Amino acid sequence: MRLDKYLKTTRLIKRRTVANEACDAGKIAVNGKIARASYEVKTGDIIEINMGTKPLKVKVLSVSEHATKESAAEQYTVIE
Repeated sequence: MRLDKYLKTTRLIKRRTVANEACDAGKIAVNGKIARASYEVKTGDIIEINMGTKPLKVKVLSVSEHATKESAAEQYTVIE
């Protein structure tokens, strides 16, 4: 699944267009490297989101095309 879609599906970022713009601005890194919106997210990836005042670091536990509000947070775990 594309990185921008994953961020939206898991509700880490509210809208896919915002996720896409954040990737273009270099605010999203995967495994320590700046990632493009088209990056294919895999289980075990470490995603760093540097938006706002507090950066967020999460580890991908699963990748699913659809997620409910309750199951969205089960697809990742917050590291920092």
